[in-house]
Amino acid sequence: MKKNENKCPVATALKILGGKWTLQIVYEIGNEKRRFGELKRLIPEISEKMLIQELKKMTSSNILNRKAYPEIPPRVEYSLTDKGLKVLPILEQIENFGLELMKNE
Repeated sequence: MKKNENKCPVATALKILGGKWTLQIVYEIGNEKRRFGELKRLIPEISEKMLIQELKKMTSSNILNRKAYPEIPPRVEYSLTDKGLKVLPILEQIENFGLELMKNE
C-alpha cells in the first residue's frame, strides 16, 4: 500500500463518484444505452464541455462503456459497466430520499 493511499472506503468511492455530475449521469444512463445528445437533454444544466469531461473521466474509471459505431454520421453510445451497475441500488436509495425531501418542501 502506498504511503499516502487513503484507507477509507468511502473516500475511495468518492474519488470516482464524487463529481458534481457523476451520479446524475449514472442515474440517467441506468440500464440503458445513451448517446451524448440524450444525456445533454436529460441534464440541461450541464455544459457540453463538462459533459464531455465527465464521460471521459467515467470511462477511464471503468464506470462507463463507450461504444463508437463506424457510421456516418458518427454514433457513440454510453452504458454502465458492471462496476457502474453496482451504483444503481445506492442511487435508488438516494432517489427515495430525494422524493421524501420533495414531499416536505
